[in-house]
Amino acid sequence: MIWQFIKFCVVGGSGVFVDFGITWFLKEICRLNKYIANSTGFICAATSNYLLNRIWTFESDDPAIAAQYLRFIGISLIGLLINNTVIYLLNDRLRLNFYLSKIFAIGVVTFWNFFMNYFFNF
Repeated sequence: MIWQFIKFCVVGGSGVFVDFGITWFLKEICRLNKYIANSTGFICAATSNYLLNRIWTFESDDPAIAAQYLRFIGISLIGLLINNTVIYLLNDRLRLNFYLSKIFAIGVVTFWNFFMNYFFNF
């Protein structure tokens, strides 16, 4: 399980680039609401993370790809709720920088996503 967690974190690192890139573009360039931008970046990263985790981290050969993806996205959506809550608390309430708050949120959600996917999806 430790090796899979390390691989999960490596995949998550690639997802951070997808997440931050899309979030930054939508928030700073397109001027969308920070929670809409954050949610869009998060879901795009979750989709790329699903594919990489299925192939590399968990080496899944489950033929029910659609069902597995929907479970992964369901777990990720709960993670998104946690993510946005952490950002709200740190950014809106404590006035920390939005992107610093987002880093903390990603750290919290990483553990949620890994253990839920480890035990219930892969």
